[in-house]
Amino acid sequence: METHVESTRTRLDGQATGLSVRLLGTLTISRNGVAVALPASRKLRALFAYLALAPHAVGRSRLCELLWDVPNDPRGELRWCLSKLRGALDEPDRRRVSTQGDTVALDLNDCLVDALEVSRAAEQGIGTLDAERLGALAKLFAGDFLDGLELERSPHFNSWLVAQRRRFHSCQVAVLEHLVANHQADTPDVSAHLDKWVELAPFDTRAHLALLANLAERGEIGAAEQHLAAAEQLFQSEAIDFGPVNAAWRVMREQRPAVLQLPAGLSAVSQLVATAGNTGPVEPSHASLAVMPFVEETGGARGGLADGFTHDIITRLAKLRDFFVIARGSVFALAEKNIAPEDAGRRLNVDYVATGTVRSPPGRLIVSVELIEVRTARIVWAETFERRSDDIFGLLDDIGNSIVSSISAEIETVERNRAMLKAPNSLNAWEAYHRGLWHMYRFTQVENEQARHFFDMALRLDPTFARAYAGLSFTHWQNAFQRWGDRDRESALAFESAGHSLLVDDHNPAAHWAMGRALWLRGEQDGSLLELERAVDLSPNFALGHYALSFVHSQSGDPQAAIGSSDHSRHLSPFDPLLFGMLGARAMAHVRLGQFEEAAEWALKAAARPNAHAIILAIAAHCLALAGRLDEAQGFAAAIRKTLPNYSSDDFIGTFRFDPDAAALFRQGARRLGLG
Repeated sequence: METHVESTRTRLDGQATGLSVRLLGTLTISRNGVAVALPASRKLRALFAYLALAPHAVGRSRLCELLWDVPNDPRGELRWCLSKLRGALDEPDRRRVSTQGDTVALDLNDCLVDALEVSRAAEQGIGTLDAERLGALAKLFAGDFLDGLELERSPHFNSWLVAQRRRFHSCQVAVLEHLVANHQADTPDVSAHLDKWVELAPFDTRAHLALLANLAERGEIGAAEQHLAAAEQLFQSEAIDFGPVNAAWRVMREQRPAVLQLPAGLSAVSQLVATAGNTGPVEPSHASLAVMPFVEETGGARGGLADGFTHDIITRLAKLRDFFVIARGSVFALAEKNIAPEDAGRRLNVDYVATGTVRSPPGRLIVSVELIEVRTARIVWAETFERRSDDIFGLLDDIGNSIVSSISAEIETVERNRAMLKAPNSLNAWEAYHRGLWHMYRFTQVENEQARHFFDMALRLDPTFARAYAGLSFTHWQNAFQRWGDRDRESALAFESAGHSLLVDDHNPAAHWAMGRALWLRGEQDGSLLELERAVDLSPNFALGHYALSFVHSQSGDPQAAIGSSDHSRHLSPFDPLLFGMLGARAMAHVRLGQFEEAAEWALKAAARPNAHAIILAIAAHCLALAGRLDEAQGFAAAIRKTLPNYSSDDFIGTFRFDPDAAALFRQGARRLGLG
């Protein structure tokens, strides 16, 4: 991949054979280093650029809508543009312009396209690239995307163009930031990268701090003071707090001799960029998120459907208490100044920014959303929701549920994976907690003990971390539930840890979730249900709370309520690590309703999950036996006895808290299996 990118850079400089395309700057197409002549038509150039970036073939109707404002013959104009592109791009042995049915596509697979190289790097993760590749990418940015190619009376194209410029601008900033962070003391000066970073992101405190550190490193204190004064005036003009930068500079000046005596191979700039992320208004040990106001594509004034939708998402995310969420006032104030979402994320010094659009064509509602990791410009998650708009507010509520749950799950996944790449002794409380989650979701005794260790570490670093107490409670709950330790002792520890979580933050849904599960272990079903209901009252989007309600109801509560809660938990978190439990709870509820075939089907889905443990396999074996599918049931029983040779119906019944009728049904299944 790195060789490919280096050859890309060289060929885009006009020193290689083949077809090369520059979209970052003025559109240029070259073959064997010689510019390819194109007709003067701006729409032809716009068509080429749009097709070059399109991930798949595009319908002719879409292209006509994009580029022509109801001309006399849009399809005729499209055909003319395509014929001219064929003349410029097609080769004797290769047709570059492909038309199949009513769609159009460009074949640029063996071509060097600067914007596509940057896009691939962003997908890989700019933060994972080495300095050589970052340097090659930096040289690709010769200007704005399609510089000077705005079209009159083509609002759809111009909207696309603005979004692409914003995306590549953010990618360029990320490349520059990571080039500076990877800078070593014995490599060429990074002043040009720093100057460009500050130019592109004038309100990014990290950029200013890195530039000041570089100037201090070179002994240019006067130049640093001049930059500080100019930057402070700029920040004040936008009513942005410059205090953290001033404070950091004072420390930098006082400690300058020590800064310049860093270990071999390090520069003051790279060390500062690696550690200077905590100057903003967010809590330093937690991931942070800004949800920028969604854009209503009708072009209406602010205060409409999209703004209300944004406010609802911010409120729901804040109720989860998973991470720090920037308040509504700050993000709307930046939006009023037409600050692009990625730039707003840097101004607010957050880790993630979410943004989206709302469209309501006749009879439909279309919501598109993206979650972006600010420092790498990587799109972590993107989705488009399209529904018939019979009940637009009900649909917004349903789509909002999906967006909130997906954002929470995606951030948790990124944070877990990042924590796994760090040395254990370098973790902060937030990272140690997510390292614990990674081990916890393996569902084995050894991994559960590792999870307990990291949750303990998180709490030593931050004794006020409610979710770490909830995670610790979960590990003790697993020890009791799976019989990996003394059940009474582990139940008591699960209850104690849940109590600490509640003492720290009584408004955290995870604290009530942990307490509800701990009370279930103690046989206090009424208290358990009250705590779990409190968890979902605090945050209706808390998927694990709905799952736990399903789990308790499936055994001795209301089986219909168990099915409803199971379905809702899966709707909120369709790829949850505990999905096997959500499915298994529904299977047990069907058994209690006498619906054995349905129970068997849901139990099979639970057992098919890659992290399903022996208890889930036992649910499947019992449900299949009750459905009369003995061969399949025996297969699961044999799988259980490979690891638990003496497993019996008493073990299964003793694991749960079934009412007498449910226990009798499952014992009937066990007898058919020979597990009596």
